[in-house]
Amino acid sequence: MKSLSTLVLLFLLSLGVSAQDKSTPIFKDGEAQIVPAFNTPSEWITHDLWVETDFNTDGDDKNDWMHVSVTRPAQTDSEQLKLPVIYATSPYYAGVAGNSPGLFWDVKHELGASAPPRSHPNVQRRGQRPYISKSHLKKWIPRGYIVVHSSSPGTGLSQGAPTVGGQNESLAPKAVIEWLCGRRKGYTEIEGDTEVKAYWSTGKVGMTGTSYNGTLPLAAATTGVEGLEAIIPIAPNTSYYHYYRSNGLVRSPGGYLGEDIDVLYDFIHSGDESKRAYNNKTVRDTEMINNIDRESGDYNEFWAGRDYLNQMSKMKAALLMSHGFNDWNVMPEHSYRIYAKAKEMGLPTQIYYHQNGHGGPPPMTLMNRWFTRYLHGVENNVEADKKAWIVRENDSPNSPTAYDDYPNPKAQDITFYFGQGGQTAGQLTQDKSKAKGKEMLIDDSRISGKDHAKATSSKNRLLYVSAPLKEDTHISGLAKASITLSSSKPAANLSVWIVSLPWQEGNSVKITDNIITRGWADPQNHKSITHSYPLKKDTFYTVNFDLIPDDQIIPKGQQIGVMIFSSDSEFTILPKPGTALTIDLKQSHISLPIVNGNNLEN
Repeated sequence: MKSLSTLVLLFLLSLGVSAQDKSTPIFKDGEAQIVPAFNTPSEWITHDLWVETDFNTDGDDKNDWMHVSVTRPAQTDSEQLKLPVIYATSPYYAGVAGNSPGLFWDVKHELGASAPPRSHPNVQRRGQRPYISKSHLKKWIPRGYIVVHSSSPGTGLSQGAPTVGGQNESLAPKAVIEWLCGRRKGYTEIEGDTEVKAYWSTGKVGMTGTSYNGTLPLAAATTGVEGLEAIIPIAPNTSYYHYYRSNGLVRSPGGYLGEDIDVLYDFIHSGDESKRAYNNKTVRDTEMINNIDRESGDYNEFWAGRDYLNQMSKMKAALLMSHGFNDWNVMPEHSYRIYAKAKEMGLPTQIYYHQNGHGGPPPMTLMNRWFTRYLHGVENNVEADKKAWIVRENDSPNSPTAYDDYPNPKAQDITFYFGQGGQTAGQLTQDKSKAKGKEMLIDDSRISGKDHAKATSSKNRLLYVSAPLKEDTHISGLAKASITLSSSKPAANLSVWIVSLPWQEGNSVKITDNIITRGWADPQNHKSITHSYPLKKDTFYTVNFDLIPDDQIIPKGQQIGVMIFSSDSEFTILPKPGTALTIDLKQSHISLPIVNGNNLEN
């Protein structure tokens, strides 16, 4: 009996194609190279199909089907070439709701109060049978990959309901990967009888994407699905609680004041119009509204079920994580917490951080080496590369500096205390004996954090400032705040910014010139993020919380400032001015992770 390779060779010869003429991926220096034979878009083969899942979320008593699009080199047919797959999935491909008046929750109300109802716009789907996406085609197909896209449940031509982090959003890409690996059937139509087989797939799949599209590769990986070998999430939302809350505090993602998980549901719900009423009632108006708890901001089972850190036990895929340290939309804590857990689990891991905002993939060479190793199986020794790649403040995103890990292993937590004078500029010092007395601030959400930091004197914030730095100071990791306070009201916001001073202005000023990191917490959750306790007047409570991860070099001559205030006009609920917070300086402090120890004067 002839072997499969012999039969393929005989078939090629019958087509007039010699073994020497057969197109194959090319590798150099551990990276897949552009192959001229694959680099003719007009010859690429494109087709779409549907894959049946094992879940039903739109109330019709039938399993939901996912819409899938394939683009592959012609040689996958003409030469029967098998290639690995780069797979991207998204809820955005068929359009989203516009930013209509009333889409977001009104945040101008007292803490603990219910906001007035908001509006619910309908998404107008782009076309009756839209192509899904053309992203990633030019990057990966010429390098010897097939690119596959799918629309998330309840979006585009995929059936089901969007759940914004629910289990169906993990199981949908799992089903597509199972089809790519030959373990599940796909058809040219929903409930059709014309089967589509992925005969061109090697059964090795990698996933990537940005923001929500970066969340879904992680969601798929947590299922442990066989065949998903590597993922590169870019600025992924890894916990919807961390996206919409901070340490018990109701907090909006940067740039979207008043957004919450039900708003995002409305924003992406582009699926079948006939199923929307059922989906809205079941998901948005029942499950979400009954559990998101905008009054207290407490963590509960609903939020726990939408935290991928809780679901990683089955994960096997190699992880290259990417994020921006100044992403105040999906904040870099999302990537750090998953990276740390994957590393703890012994999975192949790397992390790439840049100094810009939302989005930003790793340099092509990092992505290429990752997928070359885990999808093509080329032994390029990527496992021995440095674990962390950090773009320094004035460098190109394509020129990161390699470090042994993140946080920098040389970072030490240095504790600083607050000296009196915070309404102007109190001293930030390592000498605990200088932390004496109590200082008060009056909440006024009409004042921006930027204006608080620039003010030479203010009753609305407390600012504690280091001596000018004697040398460049490298902060790497998580700053940790411990603030002991009392409140004049039963509820209050607590915001902490770490800033680089003097505050700089001008068109050429980057965010890293001013903002080091930020953090928020609800004093009512001083015991636990799962339960709120009303604050008793004149009673002091200690609130411990981490600030957002950072890696930044503060230039010599600058000063590090710790700013404590209440409502943050960019992120929090905005009550009427007047709540008084009193800070006990003796019992409060902050720790900063500084590379090579203490570079600050006492």
